[in-house]
Amino acid sequence: MNNEIIMDFSIHDAIKAGFNKIVFVIRPDIEIDFKERIGNRIEEVCERLGVEVAYVFQDIHSIPGDFPEGRTKPWGTGQAVLSAKPLIHESFAVINADDYYGKNAFKVMHDWLILEHAENAIAMAGFILKNTLSEHGGVTRGVCKVAEGHTHVLDVVETSGIVKTESGAEADGVELDPDAYVSMNFWGFPAVEGSDPWYMNVLDEGFTDFFKTTVPSNPLKAEYLLPTHIGGLLRNGKVTVKVLETNDKWFGVTYQEDKAAVVESIRRLIETGMYAEDLYSDL
Repeated sequence: MNNEIIMDFSIHDAIKAGFNKIVFVIRPDIEIDFKERIGNRIEEVCERLGVEVAYVFQDIHSIPGDFPEGRTKPWGTGQAVLSAKPLIHESFAVINADDYYGKNAFKVMHDWLILEHAENAIAMAGFILKNTLSEHGGVTRGVCKVAEGHTHVLDVVETSGIVKTESGAEADGVELDPDAYVSMNFWGFPAVEGSDPWYMNVLDEGFTDFFKTTVPSNPLKAEYLLPTHIGGLLRNGKVTVKVLETNDKWFGVTYQEDKAAVVESIRRLIETGMYAEDLYSDL
């Protein structure tokens, strides 16, 4: 390893799968540190490969309503994706920066996105709950109800405080199916030829509704989250969500104590030949 972070492996896997544009969504106050840590390195790699790189800021003050006095918490993954709306005019995927999804997840997502779809179709890389838990505390996952045959998501509920137990998993004392599919915020959104992605406009409209219906009762902590928004669209019959099964194992850093296990997992992937010591040398 050469000081890579988890995001390096996601970017490598995305480019390898065929993605040709990267949009980093960052906070304005970390721009310099981010570019020094990873951005400048990725720009050099992408320039060589003909892959576009862009940056957008998730601004806590860029909202469709009055700013709540005392608010310091970001508005969530929904607003993060909306921040990139001016730059996205094609089919796209969304990932978290601190999750390792695996090569296969990017391959199946890319291959799905390049097909023709209805404008309201969405895809989700499906991971199994028991394989996404931390040994060091509770996690938040979009727990999914899926159709028979695991072809489509019927509902997704953002669930916090999920902990590992002897029998599997639970949240707030309620047992959960450890083999349930969960969203790890790896979503795919198609664009019909000649049009911008339909979902971006729907997400924008939902953000306005969020400020009318949710923020007033919890102005300092309410978050606009992708799984919550998509779950609402599913329940109202406005979207379909395809489950893209992946055979890769997820891992990530939720707690500082997770870091050692992640480093060791990546080291094993390099030792087995999944990745080169010089990560981007095979692109």
